[in-house]
Amino acid sequence: MQRIIPFILITIFILAGCGSSKKQLQKGNYDAAINKAVAQLRKDRGDTKQIAILEQSYRVANDLDNERIRFLKMEGRPGNWDEIFLIYNALNARQSLVKTVTPLNKEGRSVDFPYIDYIPEMVNAKRKAADFYYAHGNELMKNKLKESYRQAYLEFLRAKEYVGDYEGIDNKIQEARYMGMSRAFVSIQNSSVFKFPVEFEQDLLELDLPKLNSEWVEYFTQNLNADTQYDYFVNVNIRNILVSPDRTIQRDSVIKKTVEDGFKYVFDKKGNVMKDSLGNDIKEKKYKDLQCALIETIQSKTCNIEGSIEVIQMNPQKVLKKDPIGAESVFENISSRPLGDTQALSKEQLERTKTAIVPFPADIEMVVRCSETLKLAINRAMQNNKRYIL
Repeated sequence: MQRIIPFILITIFILAGCGSSKKQLQKGNYDAAINKAVAQLRKDRGDTKQIAILEQSYRVANDLDNERIRFLKMEGRPGNWDEIFLIYNALNARQSLVKTVTPLNKEGRSVDFPYIDYIPEMVNAKRKAADFYYAHGNELMKNKLKESYRQAYLEFLRAKEYVGDYEGIDNKIQEARYMGMSRAFVSIQNSSVFKFPVEFEQDLLELDLPKLNSEWVEYFTQNLNADTQYDYFVNVNIRNILVSPDRTIQRDSVIKKTVEDGFKYVFDKKGNVMKDSLGNDIKEKKYKDLQCALIETIQSKTCNIEGSIEVIQMNPQKVLKKDPIGAESVFENISSRPLGDTQALSKEQLERTKTAIVPFPADIEMVVRCSETLKLAINRAMQNNKRYIL
């Protein structure tokens, strides 16, 4: 049932700050006019214009509210009691506000408003509104539909808010909450040739459940018990796992480098060491060629996982969404063996000679290495498909 918004009280506060009391009265915003007039009379209790506005606005506002209450009561609909309570609440609030400035004196005449005890009517309306919400909640429960259970939950909460002493009301709230909740079970469906370690599946299903959950949807990666009825199944289907063979490639290269190798004296035609202008012996740099063969061994192996995520609704049973997912892991190791003078090698090439050939990872290890990438893909798909699980 659509909630009745307490528009009277909201209007009091929203419109109170807009325009003068006279303008509010002319517009028919009587509570706003009352608020403005009361504010002015607190400053000057002898302001006859404000007293006149207060008298007229208060009388008309009360008349309209009482007429509405009479209509709602004569209509006799059980759902009217909520609005009736809100109107009585507004009448009581209006009376309390005006009491802060009355009695007033206008041209020798005392201006006051008779006190009306609205409390009994408020209590009665509140009780009857609670009775309606409680009864309506019970009727909704009979529909055995998710939306009805959720609405019943709100009805029971409202009944408890108004009158908290219904027998078994807390059980009703819990039952409606439980029956209105949608439950989605997330699981790995592995149809590949590989058998996953238990730890691997558990790691893949480490989802951010609090982020996925909402007011009426809960996700599970572990079965609560055999009696739990799930409304949705989210299947992480692993169809193909392709692990390449161990690949070893050898690449040979020859690195040549010319380096300085001391000096030699420069001689003239007579065989004497030549001198420069300062009388120093003239020297000439000597160079030598270095050479090193570098035998590189490149080891590589890859793993690709292909699959999909399916969101399946159980009542009625149908596939709501299906998205592809995948992951890849790569192993690579480069080692080098030098033959010759290692001084011909660069710093990077020399570092590679310190790396040795290593054993290739097993196929299942390559699969496990995909877990982080695959987990991110699963989480992303789960977030994107939240809107299908209601």
